[in-house]
Amino acid sequence: MALTIEANYSKKVGLPGYSSHQFSLSLKAEITDLNQVPAEAARLYRLLQDGVDSSIKEIGWLPEAKPTNGNGHSNGNGHSNGHSRNGNGNGAPQPNGHCDQWNCTAKQQELIIRIVDDNRLDKAEVERLAQDRFGKGVKQLNKLDASGFIEELFERYPRPRTNGNGQGNGYQRQNAPAR
Repeated sequence: MALTIEANYSKKVGLPGYSSHQFSLSLKAEITDLNQVPAEAARLYRLLQDGVDSSIKEIGWLPEAKPTNGNGHSNGNGHSNGHSRNGNGNGAPQPNGHCDQWNCTAKQQELIIRIVDDNRLDKAEVERLAQDRFGKGVKQLNKLDASGFIEELFERYPRPRTNGNGQGNGYQRQNAPAR
């Protein structure tokens, strides 16, 4: 007697301009023995995840950012005066001189970059962590998401590198337990 197992996988990705896109796949498979369920479920999940992840990379059309105050300044979802908004309301150039658009605050952006740089983290791995945890890339994290992401980074990388004289680099939380 054949048994049917059904698996679904869906992912929603936040995009600039308060936009998002979502993609979902479902599969059915037949098995003949209940002992096959764990292996078949794992196989279906891998297939679905690979299919969704490879398909959702195509962003497609995005809505254009529209001015909100009538003076031609962006609403924070696009570039303005040659610089991007960073989620905290100012359109000032970013500290690194780039016009990369971040949705979190400038201080959160600086802290994330500092943790990544100081720990020599693989940026692709950091991006995957944000995707896995929040369903969006690091630059698309809003203020609340970025706060949770920073906490995740602190948990994974609790000890900052020292500067040669035994002192840390100062980005660790004040309330962190002594190590």
